[in-house]
Amino acid sequence: MTSRLARFAGMAVAGAAIGALLLAERARPLRQRTSRQLPRVLRNGAMGAACQAVIMATEAPITEAIAQQNRRERRGLQHAIGGVPGRIAAFLLMDYTYYLWHVATHRVPFLWRFHRVHHLDPDLDMSTAVRFHAIDMLISTPMRMAQVRLSGADPKTHDIWRGFFMGSVLFHHSNLRLPRGVDAALSSVITTPKMHGIHHSERVEEMDSNWSSGISIWDRLHGTYRADIAQDAITIGVDDADAGRDIGLLPALESPFRALPPR
Repeated sequence: MTSRLARFAGMAVAGAAIGALLLAERARPLRQRTSRQLPRVLRNGAMGAACQAVIMATEAPITEAIAQQNRRERRGLQHAIGGVPGRIAAFLLMDYTYYLWHVATHRVPFLWRFHRVHHLDPDLDMSTAVRFHAIDMLISTPMRMAQVRLSGADPKTHDIWRGFFMGSVLFHHSNLRLPRGVDAALSSVITTPKMHGIHHSERVEEMDSNWSSGISIWDRLHGTYRADIAQDAITIGVDDADAGRDIGLLPALESPFRALPPR
């Protein structure tokens, strides 16, 4: 009963935080919106629901089973180090490997075909955080399996990282203008809306920066951090004629299977 109450309380807190962030990004927008919002949010939500269904049917049970086996067999980085330092090391390794995976989804043509659907969104806000092609979730499952296995994360560590990751993704995709100086301070630790706004630029040289999805130190270590682009100078989306500026649901889902221009 106690675990159920704790889970319910956690869900209530998460729901309240998401609601507050939704209100905040509308009250203090970072960028001007460029497209009709209701159709866009509805199709992003539809894509997100399909992705969640795929995750719950494939990735979630598989990675949970690997995490359980990590705990039983005391294997992987977490258990090699042990204790709290081991948990921290496993957390950092999972976050870093996701940075590398994100880079790969842009650099490898096959992966880019599906990840590009995320970048086709002509605006950037919390709904973009769930806008992915469902096949993209299937493709990333082997990476997630290797990530959990190598890190040695047990179920608790895995849940902590996953909760942090999901919260971070919603936050840095939001269209929230933070108070002056706050974004800069936060970006020294985590990915912020301004950072990720630059990554969603249609310009490839700007898109090829700020790859971090959680902890921002990975961009600084690899020299891919940028903060020199004003948000009002960014055009969100993908710079090619086929993309359009308000692409519909079916064309977006079909786009990985069409001939695409070079990245």
